[in-house]
Amino acid sequence: MKRYILSNTRKWLIVVFSCFSLVSCDMDVLDTVPSDRFSEDAIWDDPALIETFVSSTYRSIPNGFRYSFYNLSVMVDELNARNNAWLYAYWGGNLTADNLGIANYWSAVATGTNTNQNYWTTINRTNIFFQNIERERSKELAPETRDRMIGEMKVIRAKSYFELISLFGGVPLITKPFNLKDDFKLKRNTYNEVMVFLLKEVEEAINLLPMEYDAANKGRISKGAAMALKSRAMLYRASPLNNPQNDRSLWEAAANAAKDVIDLKKYRLFPDYRTYFLEENIYNSESIWQRPFNQLISPEAVYLELASYPNGYNGFGQIHPLQNLVDDFETTRGLMPENDPLFSDQDPYKDRDPRFYATILHDGMVWKGREVETFLPGGKDSNEGPISPWNASETGYYPRKFVNERINNPSSSNMSQTPWTFFRYAEILLNFAEANYFLGNEQIARDYLNMVRSRESVNQPNIPASTSGSALFDRIVNERRVELVFEMHRWYDLRRWKIAPKVLNTDFLRMDIRKNITSGVKTYKKVVWKKAVFTDKDYLLPIPQDEIDKNELLTQNPGYN
Repeated sequence: MKRYILSNTRKWLIVVFSCFSLVSCDMDVLDTVPSDRFSEDAIWDDPALIETFVSSTYRSIPNGFRYSFYNLSVMVDELNARNNAWLYAYWGGNLTADNLGIANYWSAVATGTNTNQNYWTTINRTNIFFQNIERERSKELAPETRDRMIGEMKVIRAKSYFELISLFGGVPLITKPFNLKDDFKLKRNTYNEVMVFLLKEVEEAINLLPMEYDAANKGRISKGAAMALKSRAMLYRASPLNNPQNDRSLWEAAANAAKDVIDLKKYRLFPDYRTYFLEENIYNSESIWQRPFNQLISPEAVYLELASYPNGYNGFGQIHPLQNLVDDFETTRGLMPENDPLFSDQDPYKDRDPRFYATILHDGMVWKGREVETFLPGGKDSNEGPISPWNASETGYYPRKFVNERINNPSSSNMSQTPWTFFRYAEILLNFAEANYFLGNEQIARDYLNMVRSRESVNQPNIPASTSGSALFDRIVNERRVELVFEMHRWYDLRRWKIAPKVLNTDFLRMDIRKNITSGVKTYKKVVWKKAVFTDKDYLLPIPQDEIDKNELLTQNPGYN
């Protein structure tokens, strides 16, 4: 293993010693040893370099801004990615193990200036840490510092395995450093075996991690972050896909894990849903674990504004909300549009859940000094616009969530520092509501759904006490849809609830808006954009075929052979 580490020194220490920290850039560690003569001992005998290794491992964790927002949101009924043949094949149920495209969370290497972001890379870094941390001979590394580092790396490894089993099902459980070129043959461990391992890791980490960090270390994994990971993992484990026998004890464990976070009394909902996600409000009262970016020091191709802005605002307009998502935002009267007698399909954006306006740019919305124009003919943000018409939305909408509108003329050097949120308090409240629903505690479920809905800037009507049974479950489904939209929950939620066939075997819709150039009156018509197909094989992603070819013990997921 020493031979592996030394032979890859140049490869992974470039990342370690590139200027990265959670908040600021500290160049002092670069002066310790010349970058072309790093050795194992130089790393693991120097507390500063160990700290740098731990900090840089955070950078390798895949986040939802990989490929500039091309994440799991485009693989479900949330976002369209413009002119993307691979995506449309995926929607049609034609994903293959030979061409995972955006879905390659197994071995993908991010493009541009992004680092190598896949979960196996992150796992290997944590394994290297655990193999070597006991070799640290410097007395300068205090016991509490060592414990904190071990806790951080246990959570990072646990989260990585959790994501892998949520995407692929059971995977090989590897706890020693490995070389991706090694000729090793490993079978897949089961989903439950990996889940037991990662939950044990999280429990151990909870006892090692601090509740708070000073300002210089914000962004590190805290006790609350470890507990939030436990909450999500236990909820998924209890869900119908992974708990077909509906074992009540698993739901009880999920409810308890969420309640443990709530009982910390450390977190509370941030008042303004719209600005919660922006860099100005990083590490606020709702944030449990956020991943910061410093694009000026260390660019990572997270060009949110450039990728998201409408073409009329000099953006590339690469991703576009689907009409299906728009339809699932309630009116301000707490009703779905089709159930609200005051809703007009010819005035479709009036009186909608405030989270709709915080999430989606729609035709007629006043934004950055003018109205968004996706209408035809001639709308400035349509495919007939005067600026880059080929960069126009294909659905009639653009994303607003995460985007910082203070940016003018976005580019690869002019962008915001929007953090990626791994865990926030609203999810924990929704986790607790869902677990209690499945335990039969419907009033508790309603109460906690209503807590999320009563956020100061949202203030949607309470779900009435008469809402029960399947109708209450539908409200849970929809509340997670609109509250957590674009945060990479929907793909998992539809599958773990086993409702994906009902939801995704449908038409994905766009909005066609026509403006009478004489009267100025607009007409709105929903149009089929693409046909979507969901089959049983789509509950899991396929393991890349080249990985199967290298290891005959690595079995493929059903339906992809």
